[in-house]
Amino acid sequence: MSELHIDALPPKEMAQKAESIGIRKAELSTLPLFALALLAGAFIALGAIFATTVATGTSGTLPYGVTKLLVGLVFCLGLVLVVVGGAELFTGNNLIVMAWASGKISTRALLRNWTIVYLGNFVGSIGTALLIFFSKQYTFNNGGIGLTAMKIANGKVGLGFIQAIALGILCNALVCLAVWMTFSARTTVGKIAAIIFPITAFVAGGFEHSVANMYFIPMGLFIKYLDPAFTAQSGANFPNLTWTHFFINNLLPVTIGNIIGGSILVAAIYWVIYLREN
Repeated sequence: MSELHIDALPPKEMAQKAESIGIRKAELSTLPLFALALLAGAFIALGAIFATTVATGTSGTLPYGVTKLLVGLVFCLGLVLVVVGGAELFTGNNLIVMAWASGKISTRALLRNWTIVYLGNFVGSIGTALLIFFSKQYTFNNGGIGLTAMKIANGKVGLGFIQAIALGILCNALVCLAVWMTFSARTTVGKIAAIIFPITAFVAGGFEHSVANMYFIPMGLFIKYLDPAFTAQSGANFPNLTWTHFFINNLLPVTIGNIIGGSILVAAIYWVIYLREN
């Protein structure tokens, strides 16, 4: 009879687990991989919807830090659904670099996974934004949620290119640390506990997550361009909020930063410490 181990895995075993998970992810066939990526995009969008709702009406009534704390806590829903429910998230999949660095998967397999998952995340996120738009959920609280959504989107497209890269690096270092720590957990509760603080920290810190922005910014754009009456009534103009600025000012630099933060600052460093053969 096998012995039941309930202790958390130590970092050395976490690294080995990350490597084996990376191999399995790289070997997934295209259709299941894309479907799981769609789910992850939708899951992160659900966390973003939760965060936007909680952020509405709190600015000015609660201290800045408390508002950010609450928004960060509820946003954790997204990664909890990804990890516990099972889905493929581009930012978390930067940890596949550990299997690549060990020579267990090819560069082509790594880039194939990232490309399919990134596209699936985009479709899942923007599809959820469209569903929320047609549900008119943004009109709740007398339009307060829609105004919050546009303010969030406008702030994100107004970042400088280098600033967006830096914020993306900081974000995905924390996201990948959250995923990394779930590898130590032996229970669902343990996985959720490992996720909460790093994800809350990145949201509260104002860092930038490419997949979350695939929901946040298109949601603001849909409201602005597809419901001009709402935009006019709310008094929101936001001339900087355009599709071009979404892709060039935010998504491109944030994605670059996310890759650096997850692949180098987490995956590569832990690979050197625990998996590199001397």
